[in-house]
Amino acid sequence: MNRLRVTPGPVLALTALWPVTRAVMLWLLLHDDTPLLGGGSVSREVSRLYFHWYGVLAHGGFPVHDALWQYPPGAGAVLLAPGLVPGPTYFQAFVALTLAADALIAVALVRTGTRPGRSLLGAALWTGGLPLLLHLPLARYDVEVTALAVLCLLTTAHSPRTGGVFGALGALVKVWPALALLGTPPGRPTRTAWAWAAAAGTASLALFALFFTGPLSFLREQGGRGVQIESLGGTALNLARHAGWSGRPRYQYGAIELVGPYVHAVASASLALTVAAFGLLVLWRVRARHWSEATPYDAALSAVLLFTVTSRVISPQYMIWLLGLAAVCLTSRYTSQRAVAALVVAACALSTVAYPMSYREVIDGSWTGCLLMLARNALLTAAAVLSLLRLWRAARPPAGENAPPRQPRPDSDRLPDRALSTS
Repeated sequence: MNRLRVTPGPVLALTALWPVTRAVMLWLLLHDDTPLLGGGSVSREVSRLYFHWYGVLAHGGFPVHDALWQYPPGAGAVLLAPGLVPGPTYFQAFVALTLAADALIAVALVRTGTRPGRSLLGAALWTGGLPLLLHLPLARYDVEVTALAVLCLLTTAHSPRTGGVFGALGALVKVWPALALLGTPPGRPTRTAWAWAAAAGTASLALFALFFTGPLSFLREQGGRGVQIESLGGTALNLARHAGWSGRPRYQYGAIELVGPYVHAVASASLALTVAAFGLLVLWRVRARHWSEATPYDAALSAVLLFTVTSRVISPQYMIWLLGLAAVCLTSRYTSQRAVAALVVAACALSTVAYPMSYREVIDGSWTGCLLMLARNALLTAAAVLSLLRLWRAARPPAGENAPPRQPRPDSDRLPDRALSTS
């Protein structure tokens, strides 16, 4: 049977589309002081907060006792990197490195998509989908984090050791890339990937502890976070303001959070849902019997979606993670997540309307702001539920797997490369 081959046309189209869309994103970043683009709030994160942290890190310590520092120690390496680039300002170097990480993701997706039996839909989704978030991706370090998760997923299939290292490095920067290792095929690939991830993570932590003070200080500040206004719980509380709830928004821990009666209960409920989501993922892992080449990709997207919708915080940059993981899923023709990817793209578009374009409406709790967040979060919730259901169905054994064994014949009972089953 002839294998499908990709013609050069789509690759050339993607190669032309990437610089055009990124030029538009750069133009928006240069003009983000306009009210419609956030009044400077998007770029301010880099020019003020990240640059301040760079100054602290450059002196050999993490921002201890800084309530805004809530990130694992690997984030320090990402924030130090722009200061090591000679010539440009810190802001310019940060954006340049972010674009480099963005290009790395696009190249990895194109390279994977051009292999026999694979698809360029993933590269198309990333190239055309990221601009839906306007200039926000260029002023956050989540593109770099997503690059590590994407590389983890795309390399684990042929090198579990390399995939494990990428997963560990990503987790040290922002925790969630560890979920990229959830769906590694059972047996030796899982043991190898997880062992190398543990070794790489331990070694990296030791290096941070050796050269910096307070690498684990983020744990104290992370535990104190409340309910962000854009989370599912925050949306419910914001709607409750129209029914007489006496709470109000307040800037704390680097985000707009809601304070007042029942906030602690909502935060506790979010944590309980996160624990329940983790339990469902563990149950899936234990009961799954059928693996395809797409299973690790689909499991990663499903896991991050579940942890996102149950979180007390759903910052707009979280959408970058979901776009990257959805793009990896679409590189495989065996993925079960095509509809989920469409929901993620729609949620990205709505997220941009909410922030930065209408964020004042969200903070004020107007009906426009509330309905925007309700629609965005409803899309994310639907995507998470659908993703888990499809992941669960795909893990069932193929028809006939449980039939009585037949007499094997030479070379007739080998499993195809893209369909692995365990019993």
